[in-house]
Amino acid sequence: MKEPGFWQADANSPLHRAARFALSPLAAIYGWAGARRIAKTEPVDPGIPVICVGNITLGGTGKTPITQTILKRLSDMSVTAHTLSRGYGGKEKGPLRVDPNFHNATQVGDEPLLLARTAPVWVSRDRPAGAKQAAKSGAQMLVMDDGHQNPTLKKHLSICVIDGVAGWGANRVFPAGPLREQVAHGLARADAVIVIMPDDQTTPDYEGLCLADLEIPILHAWLAPTQTPPKEPLVAFAGIGRPAKVFDSLTAAGANLVGTRAFPDHHPYTTLELAALHDLARTHKARLITTEKDWVRLPVEMQGEIEIWPIQAQFANPAALDALLESLVDTAVDAAAAGG
Repeated sequence: MKEPGFWQADANSPLHRAARFALSPLAAIYGWAGARRIAKTEPVDPGIPVICVGNITLGGTGKTPITQTILKRLSDMSVTAHTLSRGYGGKEKGPLRVDPNFHNATQVGDEPLLLARTAPVWVSRDRPAGAKQAAKSGAQMLVMDDGHQNPTLKKHLSICVIDGVAGWGANRVFPAGPLREQVAHGLARADAVIVIMPDDQTTPDYEGLCLADLEIPILHAWLAPTQTPPKEPLVAFAGIGRPAKVFDSLTAAGANLVGTRAFPDHHPYTTLELAALHDLARTHKARLITTEKDWVRLPVEMQGEIEIWPIQAQFANPAALDALLESLVDTAVDAAAAGG
């Protein structure tokens, strides 16, 4: 979905305030139902450690690049980690192991396809069922991409990822705002917080993000490109939580950006939309460029025609991330030894 204007922090016009007020009863019901589900559900322990990389707001905060980084660090620590996803945007209910050579985004969702380049990925609407299948298939640890509000699976490390620029938006629960739950409730269940900022020079506003009094680790990270952009003129398009972040990063990297097009998060591109993008690029004598997450949603026959703008999460203090993971690594190794 496309974020409505009244979700933004600076949306204070009479119309914006009226929209939030009108939707506040639905927001109260949504928040109450979510809190009740979390309180009443007994989580299932799959027998292996579970790391949840989630957030408190709707839309993209950078969870998937953080998940990729965690998977790579666990691999460096000689841990066999699998990823668990509900497969948002895909039709498959699972449990199903994603095969990037066979499945497409319509079947399993874009994020599982992207993560399958790093580690084995399981799509499962029923998280405990997916976790058990992963454990049976040799996973020593699970990394959940999203799921902070899903109480069905026991989490051994809950990480909350926060967009340090967008913050909590209007600080209202859906549909009156972008929050999945009250900020205080979500942070109370977190074991660590990762604040995503534009770069390593920008300091997070801990007071404004309600983090000043937290007694859990707070890590500072940013999303950095892994390559330089092509030198020719570019038309960029993106269907992620905040497409402007992609366009800004291209510009900061020196790209000759002659046009941009923003789409809603997880947007399924139609033939007409892609034709219009190609027409725009031809008009500017430019190449099309998009994110990896958008690229995996494109028809296979068109992927070769469009440049990818890959990014990765970088940490101001990588050792702090390793410290979070190391205790679980010991648990995973001990569990594997006991099971073997």
